Amino acid sequence: MPNWSNWSGRQQATPEALHFLRSEADAQALVAKAAQSGIGVRAAGSGHSHAPLVPDDGVIVDTTGLAGVVSINGEARRARVWAGTKIYALGRPLHDAGLALQNQGDIDRQAIGGACATGTHGTGIKLQSLSAAVTGARIVLASGDIVECNAENESQIWQAARLNLGALGIVTQLELRVRQAYRLQEQSWTAGFEELLPQLPDLTPATRHFEFFWYPNNDTAVIKTIEETSAEASYPLAEEGGRIGWSYEVLPNHRPHLHTEMEYSVAADRGADCLGEIRRLVQSEFPEVRWPVEYRTVAADDVWLSSAYQRPTVTISIHQDIREDETPYFRECERVFLAFGGRPHWGKVNYLDGNQLAAMHPRWQDWWTVRDQLDPKGIFVNAYLRQLRPG
Repeated sequence: MPNWSNWSGRQQATPEALHFLRSEADAQALVAKAAQSGIGVRAAGSGHSHAPLVPDDGVIVDTTGLAGVVSINGEARRARVWAGTKIYALGRPLHDAGLALQNQGDIDRQAIGGACATGTHGTGIKLQSLSAAVTGARIVLASGDIVECNAENESQIWQAARLNLGALGIVTQLELRVRQAYRLQEQSWTAGFEELLPQLPDLTPATRHFEFFWYPNNDTAVIKTIEETSAEASYPLAEEGGRIGWSYEVLPNHRPHLHTEMEYSVAADRGADCLGEIRRLVQSEFPEVRWPVEYRTVAADDVWLSSAYQRPTVTISIHQDIREDETPYFRECERVFLAFGGRPHWGKVNYLDGNQLAAMHPRWQDWWTVRDQLDPKGIFVNAYLRQLRPG
């Protein structure tokens, strides 16, 4: 039987079949056949999620063959793309049309469909997640039929599809809100944690993008700010920390070291206090931890399962080498995050059950209602998602 693993190797599966999609018609036929046979189907992009969203014993579908830009409407600032397209492969085609993604994370190796399906984001107090940029979707349903949805047509499906966890069907195309192409200038510096903390209220809103990594071993933070600029791009691009270039060149970074990760979002006005508690916990209980803690911001949105739903947000991410057992460290940090009203990132580790997640997400039941109407037999729900189902 074939084997599947995610980017880090931590998530493994031995499905009945691995299927590489090259066309929408193939997706339709595959789903219809699987539904008739009662076999589960899970779609995978780059496999960059740390959560067990893909593993299944049925069919795992690699969507990365559905790649490229379908169409661009420069006047409306909309781009329709195949969902298997890697984020890095969108930069140049959009740029050639004078456009760019409004924001993106510091990893650009994910498929855009998977990134939107899990609420992936960058940083910036006025900038929302990739899911919030989804203005339309094209989905192969459990019946094998295709539905087109947006705010005017099948709006409830669209609401659920913007952050869908791969549970509505196989998303083949996404329409994204984009903006005029823009250049960015990056700066970075190092400061002690005690020096940085009182500056956060001023530093956070001062630039378009603000983030930092706190390193437990020396109690210092590597701070990074990125701002729009009219300066010409400077090539070859500098190393991380001093680049001037187009947005798709400056926002991503190279992250080759295999790790597992937990991220929680808390209300923006509680972010610094939550980080302070994480720092105290690490220093007192886990002095051996060397991987940094990342601090970013995300604007509020109205995406049903978003961790930034209806609240300006600070996200705090912890990391551990895949050769280490992260469980004790992650579980204790999760206790802190929950005490601060945190919501987990869907593509990263958490230990919550369905009741806990329902209490965090006001539209939890609405999302499941739409999902179950589209896929009543649950062929797009794997073992992990089944344990989160309401009731």
